[in-house]
Parts: sequence; C-alpha cells; structure tokens
Amino acid sequence: MLTWVMYDISITKSRNKVVKFCKQAGIYRVQKSVFLGELNPAQRKEINAQIEDVINKKTDSVYIFPMCRDDFKNCILLGQAFDKKLITDEIKAFFV
Repeated sequence: MLTWVMYDISITKSRNKVVKFCKQAGIYRVQKSVFLGELNPAQRKEINAQIEDVINKKTDSVYIFPMCRDDFKNCILLGQAFDKKLITDEIKAFFV
C-alpha cells in the first residue's frame, strides 16, 4: 500500500537516520521532510520501529499514513509537485 512518511525532527543526526530508513525502504523523497512509496504492513511496522528508536518523542513529530491507490489517484498536486508516475508502477515498469 502507498505510504506517506512525514516528519518534523529537530536534531540533524536523528533526521538523517530517518531519511536513511526511508531510502532503505525504497520510498521516494517528494519534499524535504516527506517520503512516499509502496510499503507492505511488515515494512511499515519495521520503519515505525526504526524511527521510534531515534526520535525524541517530546519534540519530534513523525506521521506514517497508508493510502490506497484510488485515493492517491484523486490527489491534486499544485506548483512544483512531484511526478505521480514516480510513485506508481507506470514508471517502475520501465526499470524492471
């Protein structure tokens, strides 16, 4: 299922670790503090545990939102938005 990972993390070292976890999970950075990509339930559980271990729960915020493809298709992207095709199988099919 498509999953958004959004964060506001004050300490650079912790923030960099979260970026690393997201990239290792294979999800795409769509803004500085926003990643989006396909994660199965086990992957979501794993990234949740990894992030939970490195953030300060009193000062940091992390949101992990699953989203179905139908809802994603209805998203409206304005301005300098990311390319939706990078997140869907339309582009991935070219590299497989």
